Amino acid sequence: MSPPTSLWWDTLPAGLALPLGTRLDADESADVVIVGAGYTGLWTAYYLLTGSPGIRVAIVEAEHTGFGASGRNGGWCSALFPASLSAIARTSSRDDAVRMQRAMNDTVDEVGRVASREGWDIDWAKGGTIIAARTPLQWERAQESVRDARSWGFGEDDLALLGASEARGILDATDVLGATYTPHCAAIHPARLVRSLARTVVQLGARLYEDSPVSSLQPGIVRTPHGSVRAPYVVRATEGYTATLPGHRRDLAPVYSLMLATEPLDADEWERIGLARRTTFSDGRHLIVYGQRTADGRLAFGGRGAPYHFGSRVREEYNREPKVFRELWRTLTDMFPHLAGRAVTHTWGGPLGVPRDWFASCGLDRASGLAWSGGYVGDGVGTSNLGGRTLADLIAGRDSDLVTLPWVGHRSPPWEPEPVRWLGANVGLRVMGSADDVEQRTGKPARRARVFSRFLGE
Repeated sequence: MSPPTSLWWDTLPAGLALPLGTRLDADESADVVIVGAGYTGLWTAYYLLTGSPGIRVAIVEAEHTGFGASGRNGGWCSALFPASLSAIARTSSRDDAVRMQRAMNDTVDEVGRVASREGWDIDWAKGGTIIAARTPLQWERAQESVRDARSWGFGEDDLALLGASEARGILDATDVLGATYTPHCAAIHPARLVRSLARTVVQLGARLYEDSPVSSLQPGIVRTPHGSVRAPYVVRATEGYTATLPGHRRDLAPVYSLMLATEPLDADEWERIGLARRTTFSDGRHLIVYGQRTADGRLAFGGRGAPYHFGSRVREEYNREPKVFRELWRTLTDMFPHLAGRAVTHTWGGPLGVPRDWFASCGLDRASGLAWSGGYVGDGVGTSNLGGRTLADLIAGRDSDLVTLPWVGHRSPPWEPEPVRWLGANVGLRVMGSADDVEQRTGKPARRARVFSRFLGE
């Protein structure tokens, strides 16, 4: 196994770090072959194996299980879906948009139910999410987001508006004017989840082939340098690494998100910060940040801002952006100034998959047997579970409510060819970051952020 790439790998119990698979060294056959041993591929395998006993499932992974975002993310098992309700309604209907969000809300609890049933210790804490408003403009946007939720029929039990004192009772950051709060999120240890899930899938009978990079993914066959797997159904579950597959370079843009973690904090410091129920947190800025209180008492904090690399290149050295880590630490200590003298023990990152219209999707082309799920834009801990359940129903031919959700069969347009893709993605990152600076300095909304949101299809 490669050296740890995140806090999560560094704090993984020894039993969960044991090797789970072998290299594919011969030609094999299966009923379903899945490319990618992250959340999406493993959840698909789990629901296939538990719902269709006797089915032959093979999983092919370029590195080791959980190598990608599944072992590096912020640990939010949330109900967030990257496309807005309005965007979903435009492609389907208003009722379908609401149904999609309800399915996402239920998915958070489904992950918790499976973890409990299977006996996985994943540091589960369903404390919800608080998004603090720390400027007057952020407070206006918070109020608007709640009004919008009400217009779709979602009540206070789904999204509540908190005043300043109530918000600070949960998250005592600086300059908090209020917040929104949703209960539909759990803090988890993501590497514990992906490795526990993988171990269970192998015990259920899946064949797991690690260190087996895919050179070709085609109807009926997946090829690697040392062997192939033939199967009627081929599932692409590669998310931020999709662009590395031949023929898929423009499907999903790999955009990097980076994180840091503090040393464990003492009880007095947590008394000053809050997050007693391990509520996940963010604030209302344009350039996304996200954090959680870990089960061992650290702050794990991340955000966007790392550059997109020309040609959708994905390399491990891109996880190291000192400027971004410095900005993350500046942001965190701006929220909690008393942390300034504390140590940062871990810094890491990795790519997430972004579709051109920011609309996650899953589906099965019955004519070719090719299936996929992805494009989660960083919200994949929960969405991947929904994708896995849906793909299992599609492959098994089950006529469930899941297979009629509006993201099923959605086809995002391809990203522009280079250099337009490179220019657009990196200009966008600069625009969203500078929009926060403009708003902080002037107190007025940054029109440039709205313009670029339309470019991204939000």
